[in-house]
Amino acid sequence: MPRLQPAAAALLTALGAASAAAETDPAQTSAAADGGNEARLLSNTRQLIFEGRRSGEGYFSADGRYMVFQSEREPGNPFYQIYLLDLTTGDSTRISTGTGRTTCAWIHPDGQRVLFSSTHQDPQAEAKQQEELDKRAAGQGSRYSWSYDPTYEIYETGIDGGPPRRLTNARGYDAEGSWSPSGETILFASNRHAYGADADAATQAAVEEDPSRFMELYVMDADGGNVRRLTDKEGYDGGPFYSADGSRIVWRRFEPGGRTAEIWTMNADGSDQRAITDLGVMSWAPYFHPSGDYIIFTNNAHGYANFELYIVDAAGEHDPVRVTDTPGFDGLPVFTPDGDRLAWASSRTATKQAQIFMADWDDAAARALLGLPPAGAAAEPQTRKTVPMPALDPADAPALPATDAAVSAADLSAHVHALTGTAMAGRRTGTAGSRLATDYVARAMTAIGLAPAAAIAGEPAGSWLQPYSFTAGVTLEDGTRLALLGADGAEQPLALDRDWRPLPFSGTGAVAPAAVVFAGYGIVAPGDDGSQDFNSYGEQDVAGKWVLALRDLPADLPAERRQDLVEYADPRYKALMAREQGARGLILAPGPDTPVKDQLLPLAQEAGAGGGSLPVVSLSAAAAERLTAAAGADLRALQVRADAGEQAAVALDGVQLAADIRLRPTTGQDRNVVGRLQAGAAPSERVLVIGAHVDHIGDGQGLSSRDALQGRVHPGADDNASGVAAMLEIAEDLAARHRTGELDLAQDIVFAAWTGEELGRLGSAAFVEALAAAAGSSDGKVASTVSAYLNLDMVGRLDDHLYVQGVGSGDGWRRELERRNVPVGLPLRLQADAYLPTDTTSFYLAGVPVLSFFTGAHADYNTPEDTAEKLSYDGLTRIARLVGLMSTALAEGAEAPAYLAQEKPGTGASRANLRAYFGTIPAYADAEVAGVMLDGVAKGGPAEAGGLRAGDVITAVAGRSIENIYDYTYALNALKVGEPVLVQVRREGEAAELTVTPVARQ
Repeated sequence: MPRLQPAAAALLTALGAASAAAETDPAQTSAAADGGNEARLLSNTRQLIFEGRRSGEGYFSADGRYMVFQSEREPGNPFYQIYLLDLTTGDSTRISTGTGRTTCAWIHPDGQRVLFSSTHQDPQAEAKQQEELDKRAAGQGSRYSWSYDPTYEIYETGIDGGPPRRLTNARGYDAEGSWSPSGETILFASNRHAYGADADAATQAAVEEDPSRFMELYVMDADGGNVRRLTDKEGYDGGPFYSADGSRIVWRRFEPGGRTAEIWTMNADGSDQRAITDLGVMSWAPYFHPSGDYIIFTNNAHGYANFELYIVDAAGEHDPVRVTDTPGFDGLPVFTPDGDRLAWASSRTATKQAQIFMADWDDAAARALLGLPPAGAAAEPQTRKTVPMPALDPADAPALPATDAAVSAADLSAHVHALTGTAMAGRRTGTAGSRLATDYVARAMTAIGLAPAAAIAGEPAGSWLQPYSFTAGVTLEDGTRLALLGADGAEQPLALDRDWRPLPFSGTGAVAPAAVVFAGYGIVAPGDDGSQDFNSYGEQDVAGKWVLALRDLPADLPAERRQDLVEYADPRYKALMAREQGARGLILAPGPDTPVKDQLLPLAQEAGAGGGSLPVVSLSAAAAERLTAAAGADLRALQVRADAGEQAAVALDGVQLAADIRLRPTTGQDRNVVGRLQAGAAPSERVLVIGAHVDHIGDGQGLSSRDALQGRVHPGADDNASGVAAMLEIAEDLAARHRTGELDLAQDIVFAAWTGEELGRLGSAAFVEALAAAAGSSDGKVASTVSAYLNLDMVGRLDDHLYVQGVGSGDGWRRELERRNVPVGLPLRLQADAYLPTDTTSFYLAGVPVLSFFTGAHADYNTPEDTAEKLSYDGLTRIARLVGLMSTALAEGAEAPAYLAQEKPGTGASRANLRAYFGTIPAYADAEVAGVMLDGVAKGGPAEAGGLRAGDVITAVAGRSIENIYDYTYALNALKVGEPVLVQVRREGEAAELTVTPVARQ
């Protein structure tokens, strides 16, 4: 019997989740029940099918009179059979033969025929039935009797039953079929190609091991003839359905590893295949609403024992919205033809076995939740899509805690718990969670007695909120194409998302056929005297031509030389150099001998980063080899020369590329919260600003999550509910003391909760930009408005030290910190660098002296384990006291620290664009250590395998001395995948040497 591989096992788990629901941990069930819209979208929910052990996959006739479904109810047969239910009378009739397994039925548009898959002609069908019955009698039956039996064939019969007529006749699993709305074609899933005579021996052996891996989508004429294949991507493609107008197909696609699945759509002819979801969990069983405007599907984001229904707009431009919130299994959803009702399988039964339920569906509410226009309304054309902030549901808003005026651990804990609640969903910028968090902060500032202060950033008087827009991503539009033209001029289209993909910063529009030049790694690096120290282009003229360049760095250069070149290997920098050379476009491909996790670079846009004018595409190694071969060149040989450092581009004569790149930027929206403690009767000209970012990374998808699992909510207690809680407590303490006359302020104090920090300081940068505009500053400086900025970011895990960063940004910071820490007695470590990966940089670049308070990185950083109960609230109380004392001293004084300029240190290229992964967690703040101390190592990563551990101080990597985090970053960027490197560390005062082998980065 075939061994279940990940995709098959995952689907089995999904379909068996109804049984597992009864065993769910009560705490998990309660948590999973939060956050749905069941009461808003579904009404009059009722169980439709009661007979039999379980039922599912109920599909309606075109006139809505009949439902065809599968149920386990036949005596002597433990497997599903197909039944037809008359919804006007309640009578049901078995349609299938009663023998073997059946699945996936459908009613013809004429209402007279039924389609289903069955194994009843398998000579072993009855023996397999008895085998399952015997297992169940012994208490060993399958939790769900799903099978990819190669004897499954597709049949049709009349609605009154009768001998079924066989439509398919090929070894392999032929199932999951449905007629097109016209009734002219049948869409189905099959792995028949893997069983075919032309399949090689390895494929034939592999399909016996894992039948689901080779599942693809096919279409055939209604009589079973003219079979053609629609998909050809590795992984399980299945569960396809036409839209009501027959123009589109929706289905689920498992990634090759079989652990996760996403929802995809395509044209009825198989063109324009695009992913609609990108959730990193198992999303399956999709079905179009009859309008074609949105899709309902099943998702296991809340655990394998708690599958829920979700909806998403048909273009995938909005975040999916959760529908159901009843614990257990809810799946296999189907709309009635009029779209007014929903049928689905649910384990909300007395037996906890799934049966078919029905409910009335609120289409208007679904559209509102998805940000879609009302039914029938014409959408206005857009060249840039704007996603508004989701509407705030008052029921989700956490209550404000009752707090004391003085800073206290209890008050800090109350704020942190509110900001990390389930409804906040990780507070990702631009989401409903972020809206809830900023609403909470505004309500807290009101209760504290601050005055709304967004007017300082150009907003109307009386407003707490400073809204801003940002580039949230890009959407791939229909018509995007890339084609190779040979010497004869014939076009060879390249397959989107298999052979190639545009990069998010690519220029757009049509590109006429142009010649191609291979330019090594596409690197141009200056020397110390400003001359070109390295130039992959050599003397080759690339004006008006496509440049084909390899990703990353030349592999065979010495490590020191690679370290010198690493910051010039970033794809954006390579695009800049290609544009300056006059290139028509840039193609980036991994070399055929380069190990990479993904052949194509992702389309994910760095939020806040803009695009460019040069077309830039990612090409697979196989497609790049085809391109060079068409010119009579060998890409492997070209890579060998490029890896050795050869700096001479090569014209690929006889080939051209033509393209049409259609990307639409997506604009997101969020807001900062700004309040003011006013010193006198009128606002002061200069203010002290105290801030903390309130956003986190949501479920981690597309951001810097370190979670081994995908799609789980990251609460962000330390990062940075701790900083916001401290800011609110400081504000409450100072406001109370100011009201009593205890504080005599010389300038106002502005308190701000920023969003967008995790996406690149978006909120604080928008605030500073608005301040500069209001002040008429032509150079972006705001020192005339802001005297100093104090930042609280990750201050909840006080252990050995509190790190105070940026002390080199202002004259007198060290003296002031010494004074104000005397009554608090915190162990401080001071760091001079003012160029920090947090909101202080927005202010420092604008000429403002800054300080940032930070308790250090930890193993729970950017994981779902960063939870409220793990914080040190006593330590957080002391930190809030210190920052409060600093704030008082600054606001009461007439003079601010003098701004000190620093030269920005080099940091190398973005690690996200380089391929080697080491798996260490540096203690970034510990600048007083000679070397880089590790806070931990990633579980299962190369560093752990090599013996590195928390507390080690790395002093050298691959022969390069490491004195600080910048040295370490350069050294890591220069590593080669699969090549062991010597790492020297100091461990408990003793020197040690370890060997670590980097792997390809995800």
